[in-house]
Amino acid sequence: MKPRLQTSLGQHLVMTPQLRQAIRLLQMSTAELEIELTEAVETNPLLDWSEPGEDAGPPRGADDAPPPGEDPRDERAQAQDEQDHEQDHERVAAGEPDDWSPDEGPWTSSGGGGSFDDDDGGSPAERVAEADTLHGHLLWQLHLSHLSARDRRIGAALIDALEDDGYLREPLSGIAQTLRPEIEAAEEDILVVLHQVQRFDPVGVAARSLGECLQLQLSVLGDDTPGKALALTIAETALERLPRSGVAGIAQELKRPLAEVEEAVHLLRTLDPKPGAQIGDLSHDTYVVPDCVVWRQRGVWRAALAGNTLPRITIHRGYEQMIRQCGDSDAGYLKAQLQEARWLLKSVEARGETLLKVMRCLLHQQAGFLEFGEQALRPLTLRDVAEQVGLHESTVSRAIARKYVRTPRGTLPMRAFFASGIDTDGGGEASSTAIQAMIRRLVENENPRKPLSDAKLAELLKASGIPVARRTVAKYREALNILSSHERLRIA
Repeated sequence: MKPRLQTSLGQHLVMTPQLRQAIRLLQMSTAELEIELTEAVETNPLLDWSEPGEDAGPPRGADDAPPPGEDPRDERAQAQDEQDHEQDHERVAAGEPDDWSPDEGPWTSSGGGGSFDDDDGGSPAERVAEADTLHGHLLWQLHLSHLSARDRRIGAALIDALEDDGYLREPLSGIAQTLRPEIEAAEEDILVVLHQVQRFDPVGVAARSLGECLQLQLSVLGDDTPGKALALTIAETALERLPRSGVAGIAQELKRPLAEVEEAVHLLRTLDPKPGAQIGDLSHDTYVVPDCVVWRQRGVWRAALAGNTLPRITIHRGYEQMIRQCGDSDAGYLKAQLQEARWLLKSVEARGETLLKVMRCLLHQQAGFLEFGEQALRPLTLRDVAEQVGLHESTVSRAIARKYVRTPRGTLPMRAFFASGIDTDGGGEASSTAIQAMIRRLVENENPRKPLSDAKLAELLKASGIPVARRTVAKYREALNILSSHERLRIA
């Protein structure tokens, strides 16, 4: 063997810096894209934020009119809108269907297209008050109480030991240990302060068990509350056996009429098992920024990029003119930065075009989902969309990752438009999401005294033309967090 030169022909994919950047921007969420653009403007002198009204990027799409409320209208356009509005009323009066579904409600958008209506033009998230916490709320009440300084120290230790749901699961001996050596307190002394803390708002906080939590909430009710006395007895002695024995078993155990036990159990169900979770609960304060907005115009579903996802950066014209005036040796750095700026703008533009292309395909395939809900969701996979829009599956997957779309049914993730399918007796397919919606509807409409078993649910679905096995029904039921039939019967 000896070294030699050899030539050959072949094809292979070269990941250029431009392609890598385009792929990276495509799979970013709106918040991540905003951070990326901010860093680019700070590091690249050729980039600058565009002023309002300045052309900051690609258009939403020439064939799509902007959503209602997103573009300034001249007098002629407003007059046309009023005429169209009168014609819409005439069509509705004549019995023709309206463009908007009844459950859509009035929703408008301000200049950004993806933001809510605000009187002062600010972001709603910027005006959210700082959320109170359970510990801060209780400490505020502790400082307003008439306890001694020593008892306040004990109360602060108890509040600090509470978990987020408001329960005290640490033993009193552990509380006493944390107070040493500054305070020597017996468990009896700590218990006295604990009873004071349990009177704080919310009622039922600082309980050591579910039964004690319910008893604290029952104690503040009036003595004339129907079923209060029996509910206290059940919460103190028979609460743990209620799920297993059921209402009838508890009635037989306590030797009380079934109607009275049902009344007491109903009262217990109206109480809050986790009173501490209602204060400082941030689970519902999750904000997402929609990438696309969807609306229906004269019976046709349309899509456009939300205004806040459009690139708000532009090339600095002053530096661009400076490059023409400088020599080749002096303008090398600025030319390199200018090329990077152009690549970034093209990548952001390509990202928006890909999102819009995928969203239009989803609207074409899942128009019934937007009009009638989950039961009308058709089976749709990444491969189906990729074939229709002429992209690779991985590109479609990156395009819908962490992306949201604002629809008349709410802000939904783009992945909500995809679903696997099951063959039906009619020769078509039903999506798994639609089947889950049917199962949920059947369970909601069932007789609570005779819950539907998985086998019975499978029979009802088969009668509707959707042959699914009992195991499949059980899997979908568990995915919906629906209890089994015998467990639903016990809590009925």
